[in-house]
Amino acid sequence: MKIFDYFETISSIPRGSGHEQAISDYMVDFAKQLNLEVIQDSANNVYIYKPGTKGYENSKPVILQGHLDIVWEKDKDTDFNFETQGLELYKDGDWIAAKGTTLGADNGVAIAYQMAILADNTLEHPPLEIFMTTEEETGMGGVRNMHGEYLKGRTLINLDTDYEGEFLVSCAGGVRVRINMALSAEQIGTTAAYNMKIHNLRGGHSGAEIHHERANANVIMGRVLKILNSKLSIGIACVNGGTKDNVITRECDAIITVDANKDNELKQLIAQLDAMLKSEYSAQDPDITIELTPTTTNTIINRECVNKMLNLITLLPNGVIGMSHHIENLVETSLNMGIVDTTDKNLHITFAIRSSVETKKHEMVSKIMDLCEIIGAHCEAAEDYPAWTYKEHSPLREVAIKVYEKMYDKEPVIMAIHAGLECGFISQKLPQVDIISLGPNVKDIHSPQERVSISSMTRVYEYLLELLKALN
Repeated sequence: MKIFDYFETISSIPRGSGHEQAISDYMVDFAKQLNLEVIQDSANNVYIYKPGTKGYENSKPVILQGHLDIVWEKDKDTDFNFETQGLELYKDGDWIAAKGTTLGADNGVAIAYQMAILADNTLEHPPLEIFMTTEEETGMGGVRNMHGEYLKGRTLINLDTDYEGEFLVSCAGGVRVRINMALSAEQIGTTAAYNMKIHNLRGGHSGAEIHHERANANVIMGRVLKILNSKLSIGIACVNGGTKDNVITRECDAIITVDANKDNELKQLIAQLDAMLKSEYSAQDPDITIELTPTTTNTIINRECVNKMLNLITLLPNGVIGMSHHIENLVETSLNMGIVDTTDKNLHITFAIRSSVETKKHEMVSKIMDLCEIIGAHCEAAEDYPAWTYKEHSPLREVAIKVYEKMYDKEPVIMAIHAGLECGFISQKLPQVDIISLGPNVKDIHSPQERVSISSMTRVYEYLLELLKALN
């Protein structure tokens, strides 16, 4: 099926968030080769227009929307340059994955669907407006800067859902919070030094998978360091974990020092903590591991700064804060400590905060700011994005349900998601727009274990074609 050829093609083009110029240009050329009208805006968003087929010439336009960018994450032992190399895809039974890296099915599936529909002149459909956005994964920069006047349709199918048979009709809003705290370093003499690594965690999407309560390596590192410090008065040279705020952190490293006469005591305590964590996370992260490797360091963070840093990391909230009282099993508010990074002079922490209730989102920001003020850190919130509010009356949803029931003799699941979709911004930019979101089964997005089901990707494409036929 052509969708897999297109998926393989775009997987060969580096397209991480902020690096979409090449894929955006490719889509413009793709449209021109098909003799279709195309617009590329200053944010590298792409708008492609395909006329309605016979019998649909006067139907209202339908917008198909997805994002061009992907999350760049790789296993630490994988030698891979995302900026210059194409992804190495492979099949494992019914699944497609990438060797040692994220796959980019989020949201490469949407782009493959869009390309296949644009290129196939045997299909029946209304006028189509194909809308491809950029920087979705790092603050939704593309959709923030979209040109609403380029889109005439008010029926939009977002293709950024990762569970077949589920139609999303609402999503959370979010905001990024950055914390900075000044540090000072001091020289040390001869002492035992170790790189302490917390790893082998599953990670995952910090919104859609936050309810699984998987271990966050940054949070665990703060906890472990605080215990070690209270019992052994360790020195800490640096702490580094995570590269994306919207990914549940899988690995975190710290360089620590300890008096030579406490070396064996340190190793025994690490073994105890490792066993404790394996027990606590036996269901969510059974492979969690604390590993010590000898190293060297000439400097450590001074004692006063260490105490403030560990208090901050361990007191900051993380994970699910509250559940919705309106939609069963929906997380209402959460936050994820995605990045912890120290230099000789600063501690940097970055959070992704999400909520389907705007006031609860800002309450969490306020609480973090208050805590930072008490401890002596600077905090700022940026890249706020709105929630997508549920519509009581949705003709698109009604048609989508009928088509699904006819094809599969069962009802789809109508649900909201605790993750940010571009639908929030789109609903602001396009007044009265009617939106649903759908997609195939994609597992472990935003992690090197990401994979997409071949059979599900095929079925959802076939369903999408039937849905377009019904929108006349």
